[in-house]
Order: sequence, then structure tokens, then C-alpha cells
Amino acid sequence: MCRNIVPLNNLDPAATDEECRDAALQFVRKIAGTTKPSRVNEEAFANAVADIAVATRALVDALVTSAPPKRREDEAAKRQARSADRYEAIRRYQDEKRAARAMP
Repeated sequence: MCRNIVPLNNLDPAATDEECRDAALQFVRKIAGTTKPSRVNEEAFANAVADIAVATRALVDALVTSAPPKRREDEAAKRQARSADRYEAIRRYQDEKRAARAMP
């Protein structure tokens, strides 16, 4: 899954229409392979975002769970911790490569 798309189900407070649209935009960007469509594809891109946002809203509204709602702050902290772990792993890898190249 695209790292920029966050789960919208079972949040407290509930997901907003703007969050559904943002998720749709990220999805369309991923599928299209571009962050900004060419002028000739703008309409198709915008239509896809709008259609997927509507479908996302309908899905989020229809989902039922017995789990307690997730706190947005807790979920954001988890995402930040995962991101920090990824970047630390990349930094260590790059340091190892530099050290290996420095050796004769």
C-alpha cells in the first residue's frame, strides 16, 4: 500500500470527506504513475479522484467493527515511529556502503 494513504476506518473522530478525497488522490497518483497529469489527462484524473472519493466515503461509512475507535494521535505516533525506523535503517545501510567503499 502507498505509505501516504492512511487507514480511515474506525477513527475517533470519524474520517472527513477531505481525508477520503486525499486518499483517493494518492490512490489515483499511484495508479497513474504521476503526481500531476498532463493537460490532456486532467479531466480523466479529476474524474477518477472524484469517483474514488465517493466510493471511499461509502466504504468507510458502511464498515462495521466491534473494536474500539482508534485515536488519531495514537495512530499518527505509530506512523511517525515506523517512518523513523525506516529512515534509520536507510541511514545505517548508507553508512555501511560508505565504509565499504572507503576500505582499500
